[in-house]
Amino acid sequence: MGIPTPFHSRTAALCSSMKWREWAGYLAVSSYETCHEREYLALRQSAGLLDISPLFKYRVRGPDAVAMLDRLVTRRMDKCSVGQVVYSCWCNDRGKVIDDGTIARLEENLFRVTSASPSFRWFRSVARGFDVVIEDESTSLAALAIQGPTSREILRQVSDADLDNLKYFRLARCRIGSIPVVLSRTGYTGDLGYEIWAGAEHAVELWDLLMDGGREFGLTPMGLQALDVARIEAGYILIGVDYTSARTAMTELQAVSPYEIGLGWTVHLGKDNFVGRTALLEEKEIGPRRKLVGLEIDWQVLVDHQERSGLPPDLPLVPWREVMPLFSGGRQAGWATSGCWSPTLKRYIALGSVPPGLASAGSRFEIEFMVEYERKRVPIRVVPKPFFDPPRKRT
Repeated sequence: MGIPTPFHSRTAALCSSMKWREWAGYLAVSSYETCHEREYLALRQSAGLLDISPLFKYRVRGPDAVAMLDRLVTRRMDKCSVGQVVYSCWCNDRGKVIDDGTIARLEENLFRVTSASPSFRWFRSVARGFDVVIEDESTSLAALAIQGPTSREILRQVSDADLDNLKYFRLARCRIGSIPVVLSRTGYTGDLGYEIWAGAEHAVELWDLLMDGGREFGLTPMGLQALDVARIEAGYILIGVDYTSARTAMTELQAVSPYEIGLGWTVHLGKDNFVGRTALLEEKEIGPRRKLVGLEIDWQVLVDHQERSGLPPDLPLVPWREVMPLFSGGRQAGWATSGCWSPTLKRYIALGSVPPGLASAGSRFEIEFMVEYERKRVPIRVVPKPFFDPPRKRT
């Protein structure tokens, strides 16, 4: 049984569907209503409010904070200025990804690192010999994501932040009502949005202030099903779904490098001595075993299969998260990891892993679906990602 987040008294009262999911040991709303469609549409047309408190949150402070983080993650942390947020991953000695997350530089020698899985012991092991203190503030810090085209206008109503000058992947200290918060222009939806970090003791008041200020702008609480659709549209990967952490991988095939899951751009090989650098240098020379790609399924062929079987058209509004094989020339050539029907794009999209020689846009495969107890092959092709990338996200 999951434990409640600091916002549970508010989210539980609104969750009429009783659809809950466990997230990092916490109870998280899967969808507030029986179907998540209204929450998703609010996200893309107005704004959605999501409880992201279950994220693991670590404070790294001390004279060697930059040096320690430079050793930990694949990106150059000396280039991260105060008030900036960067996204990166961290690897083991074999160059295989343990997790990915954001690193926010709050002060000169103070950072906050977020991750989807518990990383305290790993961070502590990497920090040996550095003059730093690492604190787990996962339970003491509440967090909300407010995402969507009206999110900026909602924050204007309730905060004193200079939103016009808050750039993408930057943060500001401000107040919402009388509550001191850190506001970052970040998110996991691929849309204009912000994340709010505040002491857990202020959680209920913070929720109420945002909901009251956002009422005329269509602010709607949203759950993880709507988020899952949005993050696939944005081409964002999810640990445990689109890749397996090196910490839990049971075979060599399951463990992946940053180059294999679309995070090669976060690897700065020019810096010295970060964990996994030697292995990643070798892989850079020979190339990765496979690549993460965007995929588009020919949904009309799938619908035709369903109609010939006497079934009505059935496209997945709820994202699927099981591995599905991809075939080329009659043989398996890769696999899809997650997919959904995109209500905004009117396309059936997925993320998948394929050999580098078949990763170019336009490469074609077949994917299998069960239709009336029979396996049916459906065409699927590689397309550029992200699928959804509106200019408002950055401007």
